[in-house]
Amino acid sequence: MKKIYETDPWLEPYRGAIDARSMRLEAEAAGISPAKGRLCDGVNNHLYYGLHKTADGWVFREWAPNASRIYLIGEFNNWKKAEAWALKPVGDGNWEITLPALFLHHGQLYKLFIEWPGGGAERIPAYATRVVQDPDTKVFSAQVWNPAPYRWKHRRPGAIPHPLIYECHIGMSSEEEKVASFDDFREKVLPRVHKLGYNVLQIMALQEHPYYGSFGYQVSSFFALSSRFGTPEQFKRLVDEAHSKGIAVIMDIVHSHSVSNEIEGLGLFDGREDLYFYPGEAGHHPAWGSRCFDYGKDAVKHFLLSNCKYWMEEYHLDGFRFDGVTSMLYWNHGLGVDFGNYDIYFGPGVDENAVAYLGLANILIREIYPDAITIAEDVSGMPGLAAPREAGGIGFGFRMAMGIADHWIKWIKEKSDEDWSPGEIWYELTNKRSDEHTVSYAECHDQALVGDKTIIFRLIDKDMYFSMDKGKQNITVERGVALHKMIRLVTAATAGDGYLNFMGNEFGHPEWIDFPREGNGWSYAHARRLWSIADDDTLLYKGLQDFDADMVHFIRSTDLLSDVPVLLVSDEQKQILVFLRKNCIFALNFNPAASFADYGFAAPEGTWTTVLDTDEPAYGGWGRLHGGDKHICVGGTVYLYLPARCAVVLKKTE
Repeated sequence: MKKIYETDPWLEPYRGAIDARSMRLEAEAAGISPAKGRLCDGVNNHLYYGLHKTADGWVFREWAPNASRIYLIGEFNNWKKAEAWALKPVGDGNWEITLPALFLHHGQLYKLFIEWPGGGAERIPAYATRVVQDPDTKVFSAQVWNPAPYRWKHRRPGAIPHPLIYECHIGMSSEEEKVASFDDFREKVLPRVHKLGYNVLQIMALQEHPYYGSFGYQVSSFFALSSRFGTPEQFKRLVDEAHSKGIAVIMDIVHSHSVSNEIEGLGLFDGREDLYFYPGEAGHHPAWGSRCFDYGKDAVKHFLLSNCKYWMEEYHLDGFRFDGVTSMLYWNHGLGVDFGNYDIYFGPGVDENAVAYLGLANILIREIYPDAITIAEDVSGMPGLAAPREAGGIGFGFRMAMGIADHWIKWIKEKSDEDWSPGEIWYELTNKRSDEHTVSYAECHDQALVGDKTIIFRLIDKDMYFSMDKGKQNITVERGVALHKMIRLVTAATAGDGYLNFMGNEFGHPEWIDFPREGNGWSYAHARRLWSIADDDTLLYKGLQDFDADMVHFIRSTDLLSDVPVLLVSDEQKQILVFLRKNCIFALNFNPAASFADYGFAAPEGTWTTVLDTDEPAYGGWGRLHGGDKHICVGGTVYLYLPARCAVVLKKTE
């Protein structure tokens, strides 16, 4: 396999830095792997630390090298420190206690009380796999969890080379004003995802986090499934049922930082600031108010790698989307940086510890499950991030094409419709590294948060509340509905290797996301999804949803993303974009006013049949085209009728 600097001449000056990264990664992997074993065989912290049932009782272990005394406290001893519940030091900063079987019971609450020179406090065990919050006091505690083992019924779906991702949040997935459960999602939303045609479910906020409104990003207990959504067994049933439908399940894993909380999280766990985190300023994130892991410390690497292994093996997950990778890669977390110079990617500003950790994580994940999906959320564009390690890359399977969503916002906000350039759109949608796989999206959860606006909100604004009835004429709504479909189609059809949509955006969900907080009276009104409007035949939301489903099914049925898109026409004057992909022609007329009859362009010889049309009445369009129409290309030219603000897809049938 060629190295990335052999296929990209811009990387040749950095050959030494790239090779050094590769050598470090291989050395660290070898150092963790047992003799003649795999990396993942040497990563088992989760099996050693924490609370475990044994043949004749219980054993609990914790790593706290700065501690002078540790006590197990809980409902079983009235939350009192007692010698009978004191852990014993067993070397290398490890503490242990063994207990008879009758001392602990399923469902009991517990914590640690850790004493250190000059202080002491209650702590949640770092490897706790079940953490619950008291509904009245809001205090978190670990919970003894020892139910009958879940019996898995279905295998993982196998390799998905072109993920069509449905990004979701369990808690806000109900139409009711509440925190939805895993069962709610499995019963009501999972069937919708399957019907829409998406083949990957990307679930946010699974790791326990104290503040619901953080969208799961301020993690406190890395091994604990958030109990606000239900039990581990309920989540396993959700994953199992998704697998039965051929849908892979990946989680949004947060290893980029940790909540700074001390009582719930890892902050000052044993009195030391730098137990898990970088010492001093480097250990504090200046923008997020959180703690930054020390990726160069062996104990931290084992903690995080074990975390990946635990989630995959315990919950049969199919992979991860790694959050905040940019923040991990650079000492300045990428804040205020214009990544326009390759020196930035290989200079002293890079945290090479984090680079090595991410490479190790990708090795481990694929050793556990070779068909695993790993996605990096990186805005910096670091070369090699999603290239194989054999080529000198870090090893992610995909990277997020994060700039695309920003460009759609820019075009909608800053340019009149008459100034939309098909050439600029084509360039920004296809400007991806050819040696790395990408996941494209028009918008994700970020654009749906309060303070920002979704695409539909930017296009239609307040008129979406009063003028989305079918047959009700409104120029703003007509424009918004037409462009919403065109934006999604051209983004998906030019996607590098995968496509993502956030829950509800497929039908133009009219509400922003605003989690319960003091400023909104702790309301759930904007932390839910209004599925009923997408199922109402009298509303245009239904047409947007139906178009999205037909688009996704078309992409899957044609294996569209297995080929590269080829530009045929970029007509700046008429605002027409035409391109070819996988024996399909995509013709888009972004012109807001002008329609063009007999618009001719060069195309491969053959018969081309209309298979998808954004102007279909069923999608809220005007019906100016006819599905199934055949267009014969003779002499190398095909002629189409292209109505204003309309896109048509033709498939070669003869």
